[in-house]
Amino acid sequence: MTAVIADTSPLNYLVLIGEVDLLAELYREVLVPEAVIAELSDPDTPTRVGLWARNLPSWIDVRPTPVSDERLDRLDEGERAAILLAESLPAAVLLLIDDAEGRAEAERRNIAVTGTLGVLRAAGLRELVDLPAALARLSATNFRSPVALVEELIAEYRQRQSLHPPV
Repeated sequence: MTAVIADTSPLNYLVLIGEVDLLAELYREVLVPEAVIAELSDPDTPTRVGLWARNLPSWIDVRPTPVSDERLDRLDEGERAAILLAESLPAAVLLLIDDAEGRAEAERRNIAVTGTLGVLRAAGLRELVDLPAALARLSATNFRSPVALVEELIAEYRQRQSLHPPV
């Protein structure tokens, strides 16, 4: 079974748009380094996110922040901790991370990655979420992604809906 580890950004945005429970439906359990919980609990985070981080659901498994690796110093603490936690596990891993530099470093280390959009796409494919509505809520936050990518995800979702309409 694949272990799923989350960095700060996907958790933050999924909480903000009211879709964080998709993680439990898709992956059952998500491992989160203490450093990520600290970032989510920062006083500058949105109130909703901080409240969620202080009242974690049972499917979140908080893990100690691994000892740092100086080769990761250019990344923020949450990204470093998530990558190091992924490397420390003997099982296959999927890392949820949005930051381009963090994703690139994880991929250099042969860690499978996806981000907020990938989680929403997976949930849309399993008909767990109204993908266009979730993406609209996401675009109302400060999340940034190429417009063409979002349009592609919506087109894919609508095409799938036309081929397999909900019962």
